[in-house]
Amino acid sequence: MIQESASRRSLERTKRIWAYLFLIVPVIFYVSIRFYPTLQAFFLSLTNWDIVSKDKEFIGLTNYRNLFKDEVFWKTLGNTGKYVIYGLPTSLLLGFIIAYNIDRVKRGSEIFKAVYFIPYITSMVAIAWVWRWLYQPAPIGVFNKILIAVGLPQQKFLFSQTQAIFSILATTIWADVGFQMIIFLAGIKQISRQYYEAAEIDGANNRNLLFRITLPLLKPTIVFLIVTGTIRYLRIFTQVLNMTYQGEGGPLNSTKPLVLYIYRSAFQQFDMGYAAAMTVILFLIILAITLVQLRVMRSED
Repeated sequence: MIQESASRRSLERTKRIWAYLFLIVPVIFYVSIRFYPTLQAFFLSLTNWDIVSKDKEFIGLTNYRNLFKDEVFWKTLGNTGKYVIYGLPTSLLLGFIIAYNIDRVKRGSEIFKAVYFIPYITSMVAIAWVWRWLYQPAPIGVFNKILIAVGLPQQKFLFSQTQAIFSILATTIWADVGFQMIIFLAGIKQISRQYYEAAEIDGANNRNLLFRITLPLLKPTIVFLIVTGTIRYLRIFTQVLNMTYQGEGGPLNSTKPLVLYIYRSAFQQFDMGYAAAMTVILFLIILAITLVQLRVMRSED
């Protein structure tokens, strides 16, 4: 008995040791790849560093004070807000409509899922260049050729200060809606059919089922998609870099998001301290959104 007890304790101890060994690997990864660069960004935001020299000049909050006087910073921050305000609700609405109707399809639903989800897993660089070609003036651009064919004037699209941001948004929404659709569809599948059957017995129509059962029970799914989608649209970068002239976010910074301005400041102007200050601002915005998510999810319990 004593030997069996000792052997059992030894086995449990071995299991715990292996468990700690497996757990410490992701901890080391997150500390070295995630936490350390984040803390380093906070430190760099307080310095004047050209990314080439080893010396970093400590200048305190000067970078942050310069940010508040920087018109391009406010322009790019406003553009980023437009991407979120216009793009996220549209992609959520389209994603829900597609998911809601796919759930009602009896045959061929897998084909529809694949068709709508493929753009999401396609390289954004490839998508951006294809859409950039579609937006070109006639006879190259397909969209303008269609407008001419139906008797409408050509549009400037990416070359217009007012149309460019919505042209990029159309590309982003087209690529993003598949993800929204899949998550909405998973949430709809989790709703018990008993709720619908009981409501139908009481005489509920499709409108009642949608607004009294489906949408209220999808609230956790909607909150999740709002938070993750907001973060994605706040970090929009690739499509603007590849669809605008020389990746500058034009014309006249009309499409330039904050992340692109950070990239240009760090690796084109070699002002890493200034870029780090903007990164900290973006981090705080994302952190605030995450805290709101946690509060909303807590209220669901």
